[in-house]
Amino acid sequence: MNRHVIVRTNRRPDAEAVEVLGRVGVATAHEAMGRRGLTHPVLRPIYPGARIAGRAVTVLGQPGDNLMIHACIEQCGPGDVLVVTTTSPSTDGMFGELFATQLAARGVLGLVIDAGVRDVADLTAMGFPAWSRAVSAQGTVKATPGSVNVAVVLAGAHVRPGDVVVADDDGVLIVPREEAPAVAAASLAREANEQEKREKFQAGVLGLDVYGMRATLERLGVTYVDEPADETAPTPTV
Repeated sequence: MNRHVIVRTNRRPDAEAVEVLGRVGVATAHEAMGRRGLTHPVLRPIYPGARIAGRAVTVLGQPGDNLMIHACIEQCGPGDVLVVTTTSPSTDGMFGELFATQLAARGVLGLVIDAGVRDVADLTAMGFPAWSRAVSAQGTVKATPGSVNVAVVLAGAHVRPGDVVVADDDGVLIVPREEAPAVAAASLAREANEQEKREKFQAGVLGLDVYGMRATLERLGVTYVDEPADETAPTPTV
């Protein structure tokens, strides 16, 4: 088999699960999935407040070369998230406003790239979300083969075409396609549990008591001591 391929696939995650995961966000879904699936926190949004969840379409390219991003675009469609990695570390500005314009026209939700982006002001103005390792104006060539829609490692996380990419201000989470419905259900249950705790906290109850951590402190040998009265302190007058 040729080691450079463009795989055409219609494999998609459950749409209702994707909607739930996008709404609850990275932190809740990550906890609900057993604290798995996060990329390394080097991938950061180019502007605050963006939140997406969609099907992964993957690119494995060469550092300093964005040929395979061009080749990938026709494989992208509504609700997709473009995931780009390189065969060795790169911070070059592989993605910019012209790419975003093409992807937005096809209904793509955003980009996650373990390399650099540029034209950040334009991307922000057009509301195209991107999570990247770097922001860099460094240009790239279009000369080296790679692959589209193959399994990749994105900043430490394994991503297959059709998996769910969830991204927001807290980072980037990869949910395996087969697990998406179960993770979505667990996320909703966690969300409901957190709301119960939130109401208790708003009423003044402490996390020490809600989580039963006083016993944990005692088991770990943590004790409370009262500070001696300061003999030099002035005596309060009535």
